[in-house]
Amino acid sequence: MNSPFQSLADLITGHPRYVIIAFAIVLIAAFFGMSFVTMATGSDTYLDKDTKRGMLLDDYTSTFQSDSILVLIEADGVLTPSVLSYTDRLEKEIAKEQNVLSVSGIPDLLKSVNGGVLPTSSADISQAEKRIPPEIFSRYVPSRTMTFAVATLKPGLSQAQQGIVVNSLNTRIVNSDRPPGVSVVLTGNSAFQQQMMNEMSTSMSVLILAAMVLMVISVGLLFGHVRYRLLSVGIVATGLILTFGFIGYSGMQIDMATIGAFPVLIGIGIDYAIQFHSRFDEEIRKGTVADAVKNTITLTGPSVLWAMLATSMGFLAMYISPLPMIRSFGLVCVIGVVSCYLAAIVLVPTVGILVNYRAKNERPQNNGQVKKQAGFIEQYNGLLGSIAAKVAKNPVPVLLVIGLIALLGFQLDDRIIVNTNEDTFVPKDMPAKISLDKVSRAMGSSMSTPIIVRSENVLSTDTIRWMIDFQHYEETHNTKITGSHSIATYILLYNDGKLPETNSGITDCVSRIPLDIRKRYVDGRTQAIIEFSTVEMENEVGMSMVDQMRKDLEWKKPPIGTSASVTGMGEMFSNLIREIREGKMLMTLLGFGLIFGFLLVVYRKVVKAATPLIPIMMIVGWNGLIMFLLGIDYTPLTATLGSMSVGVASEYTILIMERCYEERAHGLALIPAIQNSVQQIGTAITVSGMTTVFGFAALLLSTFGIISNFGLVTVISVFFALVGAIIVMPAVLVLAGRFEKDPETG
Repeated sequence: MNSPFQSLADLITGHPRYVIIAFAIVLIAAFFGMSFVTMATGSDTYLDKDTKRGMLLDDYTSTFQSDSILVLIEADGVLTPSVLSYTDRLEKEIAKEQNVLSVSGIPDLLKSVNGGVLPTSSADISQAEKRIPPEIFSRYVPSRTMTFAVATLKPGLSQAQQGIVVNSLNTRIVNSDRPPGVSVVLTGNSAFQQQMMNEMSTSMSVLILAAMVLMVISVGLLFGHVRYRLLSVGIVATGLILTFGFIGYSGMQIDMATIGAFPVLIGIGIDYAIQFHSRFDEEIRKGTVADAVKNTITLTGPSVLWAMLATSMGFLAMYISPLPMIRSFGLVCVIGVVSCYLAAIVLVPTVGILVNYRAKNERPQNNGQVKKQAGFIEQYNGLLGSIAAKVAKNPVPVLLVIGLIALLGFQLDDRIIVNTNEDTFVPKDMPAKISLDKVSRAMGSSMSTPIIVRSENVLSTDTIRWMIDFQHYEETHNTKITGSHSIATYILLYNDGKLPETNSGITDCVSRIPLDIRKRYVDGRTQAIIEFSTVEMENEVGMSMVDQMRKDLEWKKPPIGTSASVTGMGEMFSNLIREIREGKMLMTLLGFGLIFGFLLVVYRKVVKAATPLIPIMMIVGWNGLIMFLLGIDYTPLTATLGSMSVGVASEYTILIMERCYEERAHGLALIPAIQNSVQQIGTAITVSGMTTVFGFAALLLSTFGIISNFGLVTVISVFFALVGAIIVMPAVLVLAGRFEKDPETG
């Protein structure tokens, strides 16, 4: 029975037109599937809702935290009659929106102290202002040039529904009759997330376009020794369409991290295309097109397949991460590399037959035979072969030097800062972010840490007394806490500062508290929250504060039958630090383990399975060193660097090793086999590696800081992978050869 590769070669050789038509049909279907791709932002990308912490946060946000949209209004004088009248009209217009529960602003405050009527003269406005408590007035008018209305949304709205509201309100604002000099923008979390989705969509388009342009430039410059040099770019574009189509049909969503995956896929995909194209060009110089198709698919197909599967193992290792965005990044990369491999192994030989491919730079001799012209590529091949031979003859010193450098990188890795501050991830000039920062500066810190309290009766005297005691303890013992509120706070407020002595007394008191306050702090009788206001702080400090609050909850336990847990977005982002620190090394180790296990199954020899991984260990150490020296933080995206490097670099090292064993099978001794291997495919690896670098370099153009930093470290990592394959791998192959029976070192 023929192997799958031989069968594919026979199919393409016998029916190239049918193959290309079938592939075109699949491509059209994938193109249609691209229209189903959607974006995801918010806590769903950072925290899995199926976990205990995820369910707790989801319960808190859906029950107690009604999302709101801030309508920021700026003018030379926001308390002038014309601006106040416009603000009042705008609030009424916003209140018409279906999913808006209520709208409140300075006009409502002025009406409340002016007999329900909005003052129409400067004098009346000034008199009404004096009757409003200053602390309440300043919440809506932080300065004379700024005010805002708060549009409270219905609880439980999805991100998509909130986006619809934001877009609709923007339309209402554009159509409103604004007085001259008045500026109105939407801000707040809902507006921030919606604008981030728009920025993500734009950024993804720009990055993919930039990566493809860089591919064209790099392939044009570095791959000029073959005919149809831009075929590789077309194959990558095809693989990308297949990837998008699969994502669309599967219902997956694209988030901030998966945007960074697409230039990565372009970089890796171009490598597969170049490997097949280079081998096809090499084979066509030796024989017929049919022979070139057969040898390319049957000889290069398996080795690139092993490399592709090893790369996929590195990406699959990301699936142990608790962060959904890292898992989606790994999954999209796996889908992408498989799509690019299939496109390359099918299209290169098929197109070669259809265009009657001929090798470039050939000229007839007098005897009618064809002679290849020598040029830069041959000289470069010779240089690589010479370097490989020198390294192979001195393997121990080479490995000692690079090993010490890698060891230093591993030591410094723990000193690299972990950054989970979402503000640093998004574009600095994003209007919603600028507006949100402006409101924060004017009103002070809006950070808070909620504790959700659950019991059969959270309104019992024991639970309410515990809430009061715990709030007082935290306010007096935790310097990061500036205040706290809970249903217990308002029970005291509406009962002359005294706690009712019976459960019925508490129930009676709660009934006198306004409904909007009750709904904010208590849900029926089974759960309530304590909201702690905190100072602005870095997530590292926030993580320490949350840990201390958990210890305090252990020490000052709630009554029997009552539970209390810290939750909220601040807790989620601070906990990401711990998850990134613990997860990045686990993903890297799992990547190594998966690739080693896979290669062990393929080769059935421990030494041969371990050989490609040794240079990669060095690369991971080098990555840590360069990140420390450049001051690049670990983020949810750069945390994938270790396992991604394992996957990407394994391709180069496996290809070198496979070619070395192929040369040895032809009778060459070890060192000549190593030299010939690097000389034969070193150029292809260099070209594909440098084009991969160009693809990753597109990430540097992203306005998202999290993606541009990731681009920088991946560019460096791919360069390290080239060094590891061309310089480190020959030294490792020599030492591995000593474990063989009767090794020949030539």
